[in-house]
Amino acid sequence: MSVAPVEFDAPLAARPAWLPAAAARLADASAAEVLAWAVASFGSDLTVACSMQDAVLIDLAVQADPDVEVVFLDTGFHFAETLETARRVRARYDLNLVTLRPAPDAAVYGTDGTDACCEARKVAPLERHLAGRAAWVTGLRRAESPSRAGAATVEWDAARGVVKVNPLVAWSDEDIERYVAEHDIIVNPLRAKGFDSIGCAPCTLPGAGRSGRWAGSGRLECGLHLVSRGG
Repeated sequence: MSVAPVEFDAPLAARPAWLPAAAARLADASAAEVLAWAVASFGSDLTVACSMQDAVLIDLAVQADPDVEVVFLDTGFHFAETLETARRVRARYDLNLVTLRPAPDAAVYGTDGTDACCEARKVAPLERHLAGRAAWVTGLRRAESPSRAGAATVEWDAARGVVKVNPLVAWSDEDIERYVAEHDIIVNPLRAKGFDSIGCAPCTLPGAGRSGRWAGSGRLECGLHLVSRGG
């Protein structure tokens, strides 16, 4: 499938005409099939985002393309365990890993608040990188939280003008655990300490689902996935 050029800096970019048919065709496809389609469709204009909670998505992605680009957002506030997981994953897969970092004067949670901190240290670096890509792959799953229950396998990320691919969107927690066990997948050691979801150290506590993220605030998302899908 050919991909039309995208005007990345245009707000709420128009969805490509071919996308609904592709999304419908891939709605119930396996993760491997979805990733194979993404690699074939976008080639070097594809990037895979990984939080280093585990390497399930990476393991599947490198089967589709051993040289696929993977991006990791180093906010400057990660747990030591997360940074070590990133090093282990990179070494195991000889990964084409790109580490994205915030600007030197980026907002800090303690003085600027968590919203501004997440925007400056996660959202902005990713959006700068996606300006040079046509599609991104995420590990987003519907089972993770109510805020993700409506996610689709293939979506239009209208605010960024790129296609968003969620190969694991229908996977349950049990599916993840099964894949980890069957394929000897690297897992962030914090998972064994009760962290179901792992973000930055100052804002993450042990907890079920995403309840440990910004604990007590009622917040569930950092902003990476809270953009218009553009229909």
